[in-house]
Parts: sequence; structure tokens; C-alpha cells
Amino acid sequence: MAVRTVGIAMNGVTGRMGYRQHLVRSVLAIRDQGGVVCPDGSVLVPEPLLVGRSVGKLKDIAERHGLARWTTDLDAALSDPDVHVYFDAQVTSARADALRRAIAAGRQVYTEKPVAESVDEAVELARLAREAGVAAGVVADKLYLPGVRKLRRLLDGDFFGRVLSVRGEFGYWVFEGDWQPAQRPSWNYRAEDGGGIVLDMFAHWNYLLEGLIGPVRAVTAKAVTHIPRRWDEQGRPYVATADDAAYAIFELDGGVIAQFNSSWCVRVHRDELVEFQVDGVSGSAVAGLHHCVAQHRSATPMPVWNPDAPTGENFRDQWQPVPDNTAFDNGFKVQWEEFLRHIATEGEERPPLRHDLLAGARGVRLARLALTSSAEGRRVEIPELGA
Repeated sequence: MAVRTVGIAMNGVTGRMGYRQHLVRSVLAIRDQGGVVCPDGSVLVPEPLLVGRSVGKLKDIAERHGLARWTTDLDAALSDPDVHVYFDAQVTSARADALRRAIAAGRQVYTEKPVAESVDEAVELARLAREAGVAAGVVADKLYLPGVRKLRRLLDGDFFGRVLSVRGEFGYWVFEGDWQPAQRPSWNYRAEDGGGIVLDMFAHWNYLLEGLIGPVRAVTAKAVTHIPRRWDEQGRPYVATADDAAYAIFELDGGVIAQFNSSWCVRVHRDELVEFQVDGVSGSAVAGLHHCVAQHRSATPMPVWNPDAPTGENFRDQWQPVPDNTAFDNGFKVQWEEFLRHIATEGEERPPLRHDLLAGARGVRLARLALTSSAEGRRVEIPELGA
């Protein structure tokens, strides 16, 4: 069995998501399990090269995990002959330039989203990757959640019949940073730094709806800044210039209507931080990060509403849990393994790359048109992307 090493320049691992989900729970976990088995029987073992701006943070992470290689020089990392893949988890405003440089250096790329701040930039990146002949994957982690994978199973089994609607609830209270520290970085709330919940989350909603139900054809949205003043990591007050909540209606193929609430200014009164309800003629289901429950038409009760008396029914108990039926690994890790198998295989046996830079561009397109809808107070149809 041939064992190959693939060098991965990982930029942005000093951030929360880049460190926890991508470095520790994905790349290092894959390395520790002995690598990824490819279709030809060979094994691909990832070897990270940490890239970032802070010498102290990079050195600390490297020492913590026994890694020998790190640098603050992106161009040096991209020119390293042992580096085959560039991964980006930086702030949004820095991503497009770094991806452009990685593609020019002939490196395969894998990136967090949004892939760019503008649709034109995102489409250009997809074009550059195609012309350079490099693989270019985009993280689509929500589709790999155990709860969503169970929901996918119901859809594949035609449990719903004709799908009518989708409802999404996402969010939690992010502290302002004055009397308790904020759980998210301050740049998330500055539009000039690429912040905003629409740009951050609507890329997720686009690939989620595409992957489960169908493409989004029109959007009506309202983006707001509920908390106009926040405090940064140094305890300094600043003006929040980016939206921290958004309320949207998406129109999909087949007349399906999706309503999504996204907020960093909401307190959680649901089973999980994100939940998706799909209603169809034959049944309904609610999926979260890990769990999924369903109710078939044959088991749907007939509640009678009496405004003069409290209901005696426990509606949650009337739903049936969808069983695991398999062991679910970390969703970020599963998609990393798919990407590594893709780049390691050639010819007809090459597994498909389901989420590429063009899919990432569609996510940016939805976010930007949602902001247009909010600013102009109107429904906006989604045009096709340029070739």
C-alpha cells in the first residue's frame, strides 16, 4: 500500500474556526488516524504548514501539537515544493487575494466561505482555478452535520412527498463585549472588514438549500444592526457597521418557499443552535446539528385550539426520532477527506468535487442580492452567473 504525504499550507489557523474545526478536528485528526484511503488503495497523509500573521500564536500552536513548520510569509509557503494544497480560513476581506496567489502558484485550493466579498471577485476566482487546472473546493459543513444528513435520508426516501416549505432558525446571543467578552471576533461587526451576518451565513443557506431542495430563484430580505455599539478584544468601544441579524424569504424551484431567520441577537429557545424544518404533503421533519425528528401524515394529530384553556398536548412528544443508522464523524473532517480523495485521484475514478468555487460564487451572489433587497425594500430575482 503506497503512502503519500500531501503538504497543506493552512492560513488562518490562529482563528477559532481555522484552529478547532480545520486544523485540530480535521487535518490533524486525519493524520493521526493514518491518513485517507484513496480509490486506488493508496493512503494520503496530510502534513500542515501553519501560516498566519502572529509569530507568537503560530509558535504556540505548533508547539502545542508537535508541528515543526510555520511561517508568516504566504508567498514562501506557496513556493514551497512540499506544499500541494492551500487552505484559507482568514478574515473574509483577505481571502480573495490569497486564493488568487495560491491559484497562480499552481496549488490546489480549499477554502472557507464566503470565498470573496464581491460576486465579480468570486466568479473571477472560479475562472482562474478552471484555467489553471487546479482543484478548488469550498467548505459546505452544514450539509455534513448528522442532523442534516438524516434529513437528506428522508428526502432521498421520498418521505415528504411534494415539499412545500423550509424554515430555518439560526443564532444565539453574542455578548456586546463590555460586561462579558464577545464569543465572536469584532471584525464580524464591521462592514469595512468584511463582517455581517448576511455575508457570513447566506453562503451557508445557499449551498444548504441547493444541496437539499433546489436552487434559490428569488430573495426578499431585511438586514439590520440591532446592536449599534460593541467592544473589541482590547475592551475598546466601536461602532458596529455591519448587520447582526437578517430575516429572509427565499423562493426555490417548484414553488417551495424557505424562510430563514439569522441572528446574533437572539436568545436560544430551541433544541439546538440551528434548526431546519421541512414540511411536505406527506410528512414533516425538523433537523438540527445532531438530531432529526419526523412526523408522517398518517401519524399527524388533529390539535384543537381552545384559547380559554391551556393545551394538554406535548407537541414535541408527537414526533419520531430519525435513527442514526451509522456512525457520524465530524462534518468538517468528512469533507476534508472527500477533498483529499479528489485531489489524489485522476481520470474517471476521480470522486466528484461537489462544492467548488463556482458554488462559492453562488453563495456570495445570494448574500449580495439579499443586501440589495434589504436596502431597496424589494424582491430580487437571482440571475444566472456568467460563464
